[in-house]
Amino acid sequence: MIEKHIVLEDIDPVMFYGVGNGHLQMIRSLYPKLRVMARDNVIRVLGDEEQMAAFEDSVEKMHTHILRFNSIGDEDILDIVKGRRTNDFVPADVICYSMSGRPIKARTENQHRLVEAYEQNDMVFAVGPAGTGKTYLSIALAVKALKEKTAKKIILSRPAVEAGEKLGFLPGDMKDKIDPYLQPLYDALEDMLPQVKLQDMMEKHIIQIAPLAFMRGRTLSDAVVILDEAQNTTPAQIRMFLTRMGWNTKMIITGDMTQIDLPHSQKSGLIEALKILNDVDGIGIVTLDRRDIVRHKLVTKIVNAYEQYDKEVKSEEVKSNQI
Repeated sequence: MIEKHIVLEDIDPVMFYGVGNGHLQMIRSLYPKLRVMARDNVIRVLGDEEQMAAFEDSVEKMHTHILRFNSIGDEDILDIVKGRRTNDFVPADVICYSMSGRPIKARTENQHRLVEAYEQNDMVFAVGPAGTGKTYLSIALAVKALKEKTAKKIILSRPAVEAGEKLGFLPGDMKDKIDPYLQPLYDALEDMLPQVKLQDMMEKHIIQIAPLAFMRGRTLSDAVVILDEAQNTTPAQIRMFLTRMGWNTKMIITGDMTQIDLPHSQKSGLIEALKILNDVDGIGIVTLDRRDIVRHKLVTKIVNAYEQYDKEVKSEEVKSNQI
């Protein structure tokens, strides 16, 4: 009789063990000559040497399956243990899988253009209204790069527009004050990575989330870097950010021209950057519109209503100036 310890890395142990340890109970029944015990992310196994080797091989395949699909079912476990081919085909258009096992992929023509632009360029600008999937798809592409080891880290940033007086009145330390501005980025990551693994990656700085001001002076290499809400950067800020780019790095800059929160006297850095960099080789620019909105159907109606309102306001302004 021999004993071995197997450490489950990069996955949520709960996903491996199943609800109420259902998967673990099934695995035990399939290996009757082994005594299998689990605590946290460590599996302790005692028993027959020959069956132990088969068990280790099965656990490795289950681990790979969970890494790929963020889920595993009883049928998958049975197929792996019995040596049958599992349904592990990943369609070419799937970027990665959510924590619920849902495939994350481009749904609209312009979203496909965003994915293609990312694959063909080292820097991509994605501009469009709320709900078009700019941030979510960008983070999915970054997570895929991390899983495939084509990037060593993910760096996510946003400008904290009210980084002066109003921010100072928020409770807590600097992280507590800044976090509300960065929450949409946390939300997307939590949908794609196990909570325990995400926390570990953040503690090890494999995934970094920081306000734009924290980028100054850095050189960002071997990473996928995303600047979200770039319409709220000043020309100086976005110029500083774009020049942080290092070797083996991809940058995605997202923004919504209809949600500029800067003072009226301040020009948006994103608008200026798009004009200056429009014809630069190696930079892709993708424009999404209301046809790409993938949120609740009311979001499309809201965007349409506001666009109509903006046109009416501009028309009234023109008439006033002519009088």
